[in-house]
Amino acid sequence: MTTEAATPKRTAKEYKSDYKPVWCPGCGDFSVLSAVTKAMAEMNLPREDCAVISGIGCSSRIPAYTSVYGFHGIHGRALALATGLKVSRPDLTVIATGGDGDGFSIGGNHFIHACRRNVDMTYVVMDNEVYGMTKGQASPTTAPDWDKSKLTPQGTGVNPFNPMAVALASGANFIARGFSGDPNGAAKLIVEGIKHPGFSLIQILSPCVTFRPEQRDWKGVVRPAPVEATDDSARAARRLMTDDGFNTGVLYYGHRKVYEPKLEEKAALADIEQGFAI
Repeated sequence: MTTEAATPKRTAKEYKSDYKPVWCPGCGDFSVLSAVTKAMAEMNLPREDCAVISGIGCSSRIPAYTSVYGFHGIHGRALALATGLKVSRPDLTVIATGGDGDGFSIGGNHFIHACRRNVDMTYVVMDNEVYGMTKGQASPTTAPDWDKSKLTPQGTGVNPFNPMAVALASGANFIARGFSGDPNGAAKLIVEGIKHPGFSLIQILSPCVTFRPEQRDWKGVVRPAPVEATDDSARAARRLMTDDGFNTGVLYYGHRKVYEPKLEEKAALADIEQGFAI
């Protein structure tokens, strides 16, 4: 009697492409790339069954640095592209990646509705509270008194966007925060996010050493959340609204029904796929 040979265990290196990242030395995104590939290796995902989708920005370069399927989309549209892919190919593991500007400013409306639709995919956001690729402007998550940008030399005077609270209110099924200084911890969160049904948001604090050098101090203030993750949305809302932005770990996991296309929609998609195959 013979048994099927076990699938060889893949390494994180196998999920990286031959392209070398062009990020600034010391950028937190190096560690996030490491976390993403470590997560894939931990789950031993076939490379042909994975897709990484991104928008525009420093962090959105990640698809080019992986060896799975990838698509580098236009500014703010990563979630729209990822949603379309996952709905049409539910067999794929779909990960969207981007930054705070791409995801919460020009992509803010897509973010809200991706949470609301609750399609089974994972969104990894590298949040450095600045537009790094376009020379250091304030982003949606920048503190109102940050006065180092030439565009806002007296600060923005605008309250920062709270992506975690917005995600909860909009219907995201899994909400977590990691830190690029802990790539193993971030990888663990990504694995949990992929495994949890529905839309998963994983915010990873990823310092910009060029335009926000003070963020090097984040290593001293980031800490594990003092309470266990909850599936109680009211309790999660209170925590997220009073959170200082440096608590890491799984902060909320929900049980909403995952969006799936109706049978007639699946049939239409199959016809389209057949047309492309001819």
